Amino acid sequence: MAIGISHLPLAICATAKILIPLPGDLYLILRSSSTPRALFFRLSSLTSLIALVGICCMAPTRGIASTNVVLPAEATIGTVATLPMSGQKYELKLHHLHTGEDLDVVYRIGNTYIPSALEKLNHFLRDHRTQDASHYDPREFDLLHSILAKLGKSEIDVVCGYRTPWSNNFLRTRGGTADPSVTGVAKNSQHTQAKAIDIRIPGVATSKLREIALSFHGGGVGYYPVSQFVHVDVGPVRQWTFGGRGDN
Repeated sequence: MAIGISHLPLAICATAKILIPLPGDLYLILRSSSTPRALFFRLSSLTSLIALVGICCMAPTRGIASTNVVLPAEATIGTVATLPMSGQKYELKLHHLHTGEDLDVVYRIGNTYIPSALEKLNHFLRDHRTQDASHYDPREFDLLHSILAKLGKSEIDVVCGYRTPWSNNFLRTRGGTADPSVTGVAKNSQHTQAKAIDIRIPGVATSKLREIALSFHGGGVGYYPVSQFVHVDVGPVRQWTFGGRGDN
């Protein structure tokens, strides 16, 4: 006996474009952009229906780009006694282009930053000219993690992390001028406050990386297309483009 589909309530799974009539006999209607005709499949049991809905609504797995990524909620720095045993793990895989070092670290679990992991990140991101380290604002790591998640990537190439005032001034005045429109280096750079990192992501165009970084409104985003890197910081929200060769 034919069933009047228009008279039945429908469960809709937007990701797979599936319409499922609920009462009575269970049918699955698949619509494809490549064919004007719908395909009808009778489901033998409610278990089949639940399995299909579960498949089409699964959360993205690691390594798959997601458009729904947002910056995580604020977290606190824990102690050995207060570190959580469970919760979402936030991992960063970094490669430093100047030192050649690699770091793979879980720096946060749930809403708690891991102090020992932050220390490793601070050392990894030290000024490669003077070897001085600082204490990074951990929100910068959350921003990097969110950028990776949105792109479906797993590793970041670090062009520049922390800069001492000396190192920043060296870059700012090299060439006989301190004009940031010429050098691409600000006098009070967020790098000197341990709130900025210049990055590349293998396999991602610099323009695309800039677009994703801007989408979070998490701070400053500088676009350096000639040097092919993007500056991301957790200072005031702003953006700029530098058409020359940025030195780091």
